[in-house]
Amino acid sequence: MQRVKWSGSQAEYSLEGEFPEMLFTISREGVIYLNAPLDRETQDQFLISIVVERPDGREIAKPVELRVMVGDANDNRPTFPQAQYHAVVKELAARGTEILTVQAADNDDPKTDNVRIFYRLVGQIPESPRALFRVDRDSGVISVQADSMEGTAPQYTLTITAEDAKGLNSSCTVVVTVQDENNNPPAFAQHEYGPFHVPEDAPLATTVTSVLARDADVRGGDSWQVDYRLESGNEEEVFMLVTDKQTNEVSLVLSKVLDFERESEYILVLSAQNPVPLVRGRYGPASTATVSIYVDDINEGPILSQSHYEVTVREGEEPGRVIATIRGYDPDSHPIRYSLQGDTKKYFSIGKYSGELKTVQALDREENSTYTMEVIAVDGRNSSLSASTLVTVHILDVNDNSPVLVGDYSWKYLCTPRWEDQALVLASRDSDGPQHGGRLNFSLRSDATVRRNWKLTPINDTHTNLSLNIPYLAPEVYTVPFTISDSSSPPRSTFINLPVTVCTCNVRGSCKIAAKPLEGMPTIQSAVGILLGTFAVIGTILIITFVRLSYQNPKEPNETNQERALLKI
Repeated sequence: MQRVKWSGSQAEYSLEGEFPEMLFTISREGVIYLNAPLDRETQDQFLISIVVERPDGREIAKPVELRVMVGDANDNRPTFPQAQYHAVVKELAARGTEILTVQAADNDDPKTDNVRIFYRLVGQIPESPRALFRVDRDSGVISVQADSMEGTAPQYTLTITAEDAKGLNSSCTVVVTVQDENNNPPAFAQHEYGPFHVPEDAPLATTVTSVLARDADVRGGDSWQVDYRLESGNEEEVFMLVTDKQTNEVSLVLSKVLDFERESEYILVLSAQNPVPLVRGRYGPASTATVSIYVDDINEGPILSQSHYEVTVREGEEPGRVIATIRGYDPDSHPIRYSLQGDTKKYFSIGKYSGELKTVQALDREENSTYTMEVIAVDGRNSSLSASTLVTVHILDVNDNSPVLVGDYSWKYLCTPRWEDQALVLASRDSDGPQHGGRLNFSLRSDATVRRNWKLTPINDTHTNLSLNIPYLAPEVYTVPFTISDSSSPPRSTFINLPVTVCTCNVRGSCKIAAKPLEGMPTIQSAVGILLGTFAVIGTILIITFVRLSYQNPKEPNETNQERALLKI
């Protein structure tokens, strides 16, 4: 590689420097040898120190530096930083539109032509009859070669090579996705559909028909999806649209009840548009269609204006008065016949064609305060078609009942002298409702003696206490006069004369009652007769008693003591 020569006495040569051992060597004659290939891309220069020494190792002179420059050889192929690239190009992109730039690198000396790279498009999958793409030979810019990408495949895989002047090369792939643009409006296959016949009693959610507006854009994208609208003819929202997003088919579905008598024909204008704006063109007549629907008449049953009637009638009202009118109509203008069900006692009647509900007899609230019946309305031409409603008749209370005293008080009594808190509890009842017979009032007759002797103390709306108003009242049976009145205005009243027993009582509160004496004075004959009879009876008893004592022990007689208070009526 190089030769050095020391001009002096005998010398020995050696090399020093940062290089792999034995990469460079020097002979006795001073010839420097390269023992292995050099790689400029690994190290482009070496600094070698040449040392000259005597045989005894003493340095003859200072080392000489030798700089070895490694010359470039075109031994590196261009390489791409990644094996695959992805890019997107719009469907309507014009010729020359740049898609992507690919850049390869060459590790040879950048100061030489060894690093000059040339790019080529060498493959396209799928193939096309016309050139769609090109790559710039020097810059690696990939651009659109065709006038438009419209109608092409949705995706292409391109193979790009990078090659240097020596022919060394490498390749990469570029996946180009053609982005669909909304350049095709949806179009119906025909301008008119129908007429379709639908019975007026068709249930809700009935599908009238299904139609399709086709779109030539890429299936599944926003440019392909179709939004349908009913532009006219559906102002009352009788129909609704249900779209299948997988197929773009739209179904016309019933959303409200049909009525032949109200509307017998529908002419619907249906439009089809994409959810994203058109980038070219506009929606034309093909994006609009007309759907004709005829409603078929069905004999319908009567319809009543109310599902429940609440009626009030005063009790005792004169029969024959109209208390309510059941109103119904037949959509087909057929006559309606009315009848009653549930009126088992025939208290009411209804007009066969008028629907007028009347009372047949006077009603008594105390017998029954509420009547419930069913009114049946039947189609005059088809008895199987009918409707019904409930009628509840409430009887308004009239004050036609007087209050009455309830219970038996003949066995009850009051003690004299007066016992504290002792009273007779009097009960009353009024058959009228709370409005008239709610609170019942007890009042003593306006008599000084009565009001002096007796006292009435209310307990509640229907009960009151009757007690002595003075400490002592002679024992006998008294007649207590009082009145029971209801709370109506004017009130109804009942006058009562109640016999009340007043007696002396023992410590247990029991009434002591004595037998009444015989009226008038006894005669002498009767007195003598009674006396003789008494002696005869006593003598007979004594004889029998002594006779029996000889056979058995005598029995003690039972004593019966009864105290009875003298009653005066």
